[in-house]
Amino acid sequence: MIRGAQHIAAIVPAYNEEQTIGTVVHELVHSGFFSEVIVVDDGSKDRTADRAKEKGATVYVQKKNSGKGGAMQYGVQKTNAPILFFCDADLLGLRAEHIRTLITPVQSGHASMCVGLRDRGLIGTWLMRMLPLIGGERALLREVFETIPAKHLVGYRAELMMNARCRALGGVIEKRVLRGLHIRRKIDKVGLWKGSYGYLKMFAQLVHAMMTIWRS
Repeated sequence: MIRGAQHIAAIVPAYNEEQTIGTVVHELVHSGFFSEVIVVDDGSKDRTADRAKEKGATVYVQKKNSGKGGAMQYGVQKTNAPILFFCDADLLGLRAEHIRTLITPVQSGHASMCVGLRDRGLIGTWLMRMLPLIGGERALLREVFETIPAKHLVGYRAELMMNARCRALGGVIEKRVLRGLHIRRKIDKVGLWKGSYGYLKMFAQLVHAMMTIWRS
């Protein structure tokens, strides 16, 4: 933890991510920004929990898969940090400068939340700026997350509700492009057909989440 810094907790929801969780946790632990790094193993069938422990994370294992939102909520309940940092467990190329980029606006008081945009190339990154902020990498004030009803911590509603609640509270949201940060693609995890189906399902879930929040 940086001397004089506020108490900041990193929370990583993870499900079957033994291939990447170790490097992600290593970077979080050694970045110097966090007083605690929490991994919530959301019912994994592989060695996700073991890999995270080996690299220095505090690991909580849920026997059943509750979904990303539920894992995020569980992690928040395990810390009293006023600033939270979420990131996905399947990241490739995470560096301390990425973490600093997201934390600084919140830690300095210039923003209530700062969301990262992963590097998708010139055109892809430009398009992401135009779309709803659903990035898994974000720093935010705890009070923003705590105002989200549990029923909305499902699928992409979690990210979209963080955006909505932050605005409702009068908070400032900033976004930053994280050059060199990527994720392990679904097709690399489960193959072309299952991966492609996963992307279609993900798009459908995003549309449904947007409609649900719009109606609420």
